[in-house]
Amino acid sequence: MNPKLVYSTEGLENFKDEVSEPLKINPSEQHIRLHLDRKGGGKILSVIRGLKISEKEMNQLAKGIKKNCGVGGTVKNKEILIQGNFREKIKNLLIKKGYNVKLSGG
Repeated sequence: MNPKLVYSTEGLENFKDEVSEPLKINPSEQHIRLHLDRKGGGKILSVIRGLKISEKEMNQLAKGIKKNCGVGGTVKNKEILIQGNFREKIKNLLIKKGYNVKLSGG
């Protein structure tokens, strides 16, 4: 017997699914920042911050950017990290998709 197991006498009709879709924000209404980050060992990352899209959409966007730049990268903490200094190329790609993009830092 599991002492941490909890049972409810309530019917399932009283439980509501609180998970809902995030609000869809048009790309033109989003303000994206492109940062340049230097990591240990002299490695440079292009960091995309400020995206207000779902995780699935962010992964798809990151995949497209990595493919166009021909480099690796990842998605962490609602930021897209691209290896190398590709800010101008990324900026042009995001502008074509309708985002408002500004370079900052670095």
